[in-house]
Amino acid sequence: MDKTRKRDNEPIGTDVEDENYRDSSETEEVKPPSTLELEQLRQQLEAKELEAKQNYDQFLRQVAELENFKKRMAREKGEAIRYANETLIKDLLPILDNLERAVEHAKGGGNGKPLVEGVEMVLKSLVEVLSKYGVTQISAMGETFDPEKHEAIAQVESDEHEPNTVVAEHHKGYYLVDRLLRPSLVSVSKNSETKEKKRG
Repeated sequence: MDKTRKRDNEPIGTDVEDENYRDSSETEEVKPPSTLELEQLRQQLEAKELEAKQNYDQFLRQVAELENFKKRMAREKGEAIRYANETLIKDLLPILDNLERAVEHAKGGGNGKPLVEGVEMVLKSLVEVLSKYGVTQISAMGETFDPEKHEAIAQVESDEHEPNTVVAEHHKGYYLVDRLLRPSLVSVSKNSETKEKKRG
């Protein structure tokens, strides 16, 4: 009787409803996305791809700018080191001038051989020190006047030289590596009046 009572207490129609639910869930189909939805997804994907490309391009530009900055800083640092002695060397040049004048003066006196030899040794040593730091003398005598490295203070008539030839050097010019420290102070030749009249 208990078994009969349990069956009597079970809800009527439960098995039928479960079967109907399973049948409906199994037969329900997933609808494919519409053309509009596909187009929207495609546009969203393209937008994301474009954004990713722009971000990558920006990243590459920033990397390139950083590399250029590093190179520029290294170059400026190298130049600062290379020309660090420029002011000192400029201050030494008048001393070099005076030594050269002393040698010339002593040579003209005729009795100053020891003095000449001593000053020449000092002068030679100073030139060697300057050369060690990248200072070189500019060649001038006998060369064609070059405004890039010569400064003319006078013109001298001469039939022995071509016009614009350096015929006298009043003080030497110098380079620091490849930078002009000061030009050579020179006199240059010009045609004599007699030669000009003959040409005329």
